[in-house]
Amino acid sequence: MTSPLDPQLRRAVADRIRYYNDLGIYDFYRRPTERIPESINESSSLAESEGKAGSSRLKPVGTAALQEKSDSVMNVPAEISTVADPVTALRLIREDIGDCTRCRLHKQGRKQIVFGVGNPDAELMFIGEAPGADEDQQGEPFVGRAGQLLTNMIKAMGLSREDVYIANIIKCRPPSNRTPERDECETCSPFLMRQIQVIGPKVLVALGAVAAKTLLAVNAPMSELRGRWFDFRGTKLAVTYHPAFLLRDPRQKKETWKDLQMVMKELGLKIPERAAE
Repeated sequence: MTSPLDPQLRRAVADRIRYYNDLGIYDFYRRPTERIPESINESSSLAESEGKAGSSRLKPVGTAALQEKSDSVMNVPAEISTVADPVTALRLIREDIGDCTRCRLHKQGRKQIVFGVGNPDAELMFIGEAPGADEDQQGEPFVGRAGQLLTNMIKAMGLSREDVYIANIIKCRPPSNRTPERDECETCSPFLMRQIQVIGPKVLVALGAVAAKTLLAVNAPMSELRGRWFDFRGTKLAVTYHPAFLLRDPRQKKETWKDLQMVMKELGLKIPERAAE
C-alpha cells in the first residue's frame, strides 16, 4: 500500500492536473513503480523523458506520470463558459487569481498582477511572455517600448488595441525580466487558457518562443514555428517574433510583417501596400 501524498505535493499535483485539463488532456496513466516521486519536479522530468515528441512533427509533450489520484485532487474549477457575459467571466477569472501566491514570483519583487486588456469579444488575441517593469508598474500588458511597437504593429494591420485582446503566458514580472521558468508557466497559464476560452478569438498570435512553446507544448525553434498555422483547441494559432526581440534586431520586422499578413488574410483584413514602422 502506498503512503499518502504530503499536502504540499498534493497541491502541486492538483495544480498540474488542472494545467493539463485546461490543455484538453484528461487521461492519466499510472507508472508501475515501488515509490512515489519525492517532488513534483521529479514527476515533471519523468513525464518529459517519456513524452517528448520530435519537433519535426510538433506533437504535444506527454502527460505527467502521477502516482495518486483522488476525487479531491481531480477537482477542477467550474467552467467559466457557463457565464454568458465575457466581461463578467473575465472578472471572475481575475477574482480567482486574487493576489496570487501560487509560485515563487510573488516573493521576487512583482508589484501587481498583469491580467490582460482589450476587447472581450476580440477576433484576434496576442499572447506574449511575461510583464516587464513598465507593465508591472501600470498593471497592463505591453505598455513599455515593446508595447509601443506592438501597438504600431496592430495599427499597421488596420486595427487598434481596443479591437484586440492582449495577455501574457504568466501574469507576474520575473525578476530582472528573466525568462519565465517552466513551472511558473505551468502554474499560471491555466488562467490564460480560461481567458482564451471566454474570449473565443478567431486567431491567436503567439509572440516569441516562450509563448509559442507553452501554448503548443512543443520544443522547436522559431524557424519551424513561424509561417504556418497551428490548431489550438479549435482556434487557429500563428507564431511570430516578440516585439522586444524586434527592438534588438529590427531586421526581422519584415519577417514579422509577413506573419501578420498571414493573420490579416485569415481575418479578412485589407493588406496595405506598406506597413507602418
